[in-house]
Amino acid sequence: KHGIVHVLQKYLLNPPIRLMFALQIVPPGYALLEQWAALAVATPDPVGNGAEGNTFWIVTEHGRKAGYVRNIQRTPQVRVRFRHGMRLRWRPGTAHLMPEDDPRERQRAIGRGHPLRALNALWVRGLGTELVTLRIDLAPVAEEDVT
Repeated sequence: KHGIVHVLQKYLLNPPIRLMFALQIVPPGYALLEQWAALAVATPDPVGNGAEGNTFWIVTEHGRKAGYVRNIQRTPQVRVRFRHGMRLRWRPGTAHLMPEDDPRERQRAIGRGHPLRALNALWVRGLGTELVTLRIDLAPVAEEDVT
């Protein structure tokens, strides 16, 4: 299951989402996660938008098998690109794997009141092989960036 889903995401689902972000079109319910592996910056990974104030939640479909999770375990500094008000921006942060967190309950909390987040959660549960919660503590927004 993991291999099939990985190929589908890598070659079919993720490229159009990355393209939309490059064109400054934010696909509803999505964000981009960028992490550093050694000294090279990894290609941004589309993830569900789990922004809640200065915390960003992700429930990973493949847990520790996901490339971005393996990278984060080595280097937890990341940045996330998502809509903040009317603006699309990158926010730096520090990622933490939360194995003690209940990923299904976390998805319910993230999706409450957000139909597209709830749809993403359904997708992750259906295709996932090892659900694990990832918490990103985002750096505060600078005052001049608040609009």
